[in-house]
Amino acid sequence: MKFLTFGEIMLRLKPPYHERLFQGLMLEATFGGGEANVAVSLANYGMDVSYLTVLPKNAIGDACVQTIRKFGVDTSRIQRGAGRMGIYFLEPGANQLPSKVVYDREFSAIALAKPGDIDWDQAFSGIDWFHITGITPAISESAMLLSLQSVKAAKEKGITVSCDLNFRKNLWKYGKNAPEVMTELVKYVDVAVANEEDCQKSLGIKVDADVESGKLDVSKYEALTNQVLAQYPDMKLIAITLRESQSADINGWAGCLNDREQFYLSTRYEIRDIVDRVGGGDAFCSGLIYGLNAFTGKQDALEFAAAASCLKHSIIGDFNLVSIADVLNLMGGDASGRVQR
Repeated sequence: MKFLTFGEIMLRLKPPYHERLFQGLMLEATFGGGEANVAVSLANYGMDVSYLTVLPKNAIGDACVQTIRKFGVDTSRIQRGAGRMGIYFLEPGANQLPSKVVYDREFSAIALAKPGDIDWDQAFSGIDWFHITGITPAISESAMLLSLQSVKAAKEKGITVSCDLNFRKNLWKYGKNAPEVMTELVKYVDVAVANEEDCQKSLGIKVDADVESGKLDVSKYEALTNQVLAQYPDMKLIAITLRESQSADINGWAGCLNDREQFYLSTRYEIRDIVDRVGGGDAFCSGLIYGLNAFTGKQDALEFAAAASCLKHSIIGDFNLVSIADVLNLMGGDASGRVQR
């Protein structure tokens, strides 16, 4: 099984510890982005995975390629083009102070890339599974057109398509709103991942749930997933992440999945003393993709996704640097955090 993910990777700048932006003199520089995060996790799980993006022709682009490659991701499909490296600034929250993200990604190389710049026949050569998110079509009109091209080409080739809807209100600025684009893109998706806000604001499907309160009524989500599957008859399954945000440091975490035949609910984890929650949804996606290909049952696949994303909250940076054994240990009930000798 050969996997391909496609989307923007950015330079991530974050102050050390729990400092506010520019409180001190330093910013930690790493890389991150939804589709790249999924690729790194799949590589950590031993999967054969390639990552496709467009990067600037400079030393920052070179460093980004080297970073992705060192985790075992195939970077041979990455293209270089005009434009800059997108940046996002992360201010880590704590207690009742929420985390904040500031984007600086206009005119990035992938935002400037246009239809015709990527040869999809070549990109999909040997690929069995393609992953994209709702972030890439949000960054520019040309990136949106590339995203639609990609899912259509994948479906024509019989490739399984997964999509994390990933609604980002601060990105849809080029004249189209999320539902205008995503309701078309999702027609080509086999496996969808979302949260309740994504379903409402990307697809226009309403659920009677209070997104902001931090408390989730799980009973609402079977009805929500049924609505999505009814609207998109070619979709095979949808998984929803269930986050209960009590504070920046304490979250309840679980997931559910609907495959048209059964509604599944994962173990719920109480996550305290969160180190870094950015990339938690990507960790869920990659865990689910791995689980659907490694386990015979959907429940096990969902449990792997929930446990993998739970562990991500303990790791600094966008990438979920855990092994299969780490995830299986937590799935098996080992949540003590005791030193392993």
